[in-house]
Amino acid sequence: MAKMTFNDGKPETPDCLTVPFITGDGVGAEIMPVCRSVTDAAVAKAYGGLRRIEWLEVLAGERAFRQTGKWLPDDTVDVFREYLVGLKGPLTTPVGGGIRSLNVALRQALDLYVCLRPVRWFRGVASPVKEPQKVDMTVFRENTEDIYAGIEWERGTPEAARFLRFLRDEMGVASIRFPESSSFGVKPVSEEGSKRLVRAAIDYALRKRLPSVTIVHKGNIMKFTEGGFRRWGYEVAEEEFGDATFTMQQYSEIRRERGGEEAELALAAAKRSGRVVVKDVMADAFLQNTLLVPEEYSVVATLNLNGDYISDQLAAMVGGIGIAPGGNINCLTGHAIFEATHGTAPDIAGKDAANPSSLLLSAFMLLEHVGWNEAASLITRAMESCFVRGLATADLARFMTDGSPLTTSGFQRELVETINNF
Repeated sequence: MAKMTFNDGKPETPDCLTVPFITGDGVGAEIMPVCRSVTDAAVAKAYGGLRRIEWLEVLAGERAFRQTGKWLPDDTVDVFREYLVGLKGPLTTPVGGGIRSLNVALRQALDLYVCLRPVRWFRGVASPVKEPQKVDMTVFRENTEDIYAGIEWERGTPEAARFLRFLRDEMGVASIRFPESSSFGVKPVSEEGSKRLVRAAIDYALRKRLPSVTIVHKGNIMKFTEGGFRRWGYEVAEEEFGDATFTMQQYSEIRRERGGEEAELALAAAKRSGRVVVKDVMADAFLQNTLLVPEEYSVVATLNLNGDYISDQLAAMVGGIGIAPGGNINCLTGHAIFEATHGTAPDIAGKDAANPSSLLLSAFMLLEHVGWNEAASLITRAMESCFVRGLATADLARFMTDGSPLTTSGFQRELVETINNF
């Protein structure tokens, strides 16, 4: 079994790469075999059999609980830690105690601080917006702080009462409207966590030669958490990336000192020279702007809760969560788990009706992460070829012009045949 290594931000990938995977619950049992088959076909086609993936199954979720009595066995985390990369189907989160979320547990155990959500439109896919081709963004959502820290106390518990006394007696807080019936949550946002997230976003924009990074926040209300995220993001851009970026804070300074015309000239010069423009926008305004002027945004850096809303709205604009991939990444160590972003869909599990596109696009991301870009592009080319011909699972095909709904396994056969015919 051969592992990828990660040195100075670059992967070193053996020709036979071991990739751990979690099948997942519900429809995971149907979409994971499709994903593996299509990925294997793409790798074989791209490299003529000189490279391949050796798949290594590990357990989590309901299958793990039935076999081991644990929802997330320690061995599973250890395997992901050793092999750096992995693929994961949708998981059921246990109800009534234990792990808050298996997905969150994996992210925290491996410090996967970037939730990477690229969003683009595929020709042939129906969209609720007039010009979906203008939506082409990559969301860097902070993955370990904010609401994902999970610091909460329920109304009526001794812990909530103790926290309330602390707020009143120690901190002098008198603005809680209904204190005795309130639950409480704490939203930690650190300088270190904010800076490493924005740093990763800017580095990505520079590597991909993308025009801008937009810091999305609600700093007008949450001045020290969301506002801190904004401030620390600008500090990273100006102090660590120098002439590679041009920030809207610099624009404002030029405007104040030398006038609006000079500021516009400086911004135009920065764009011409290929510098990444770093700007910020309030979260509510951003959600509106993505519908009105999506072409103004390329890379987005934001905190966890904002990123949750943003990535789902953007996915809806290009056809839905069924074709929205996701990756959870530590950009320093190279650890990364790529996953289907939807749920287990128990209502259609076992019916050969599930859409594997989210997981397939996550496999595309995995291949790019390990440096196998040629194989990655074959997956998206094959998917778009099928969509243009109206070939997709029923959830997408029903909205297509002359759509032909396929079963999960039927879609797999079309994709593999398309890749082999390239």
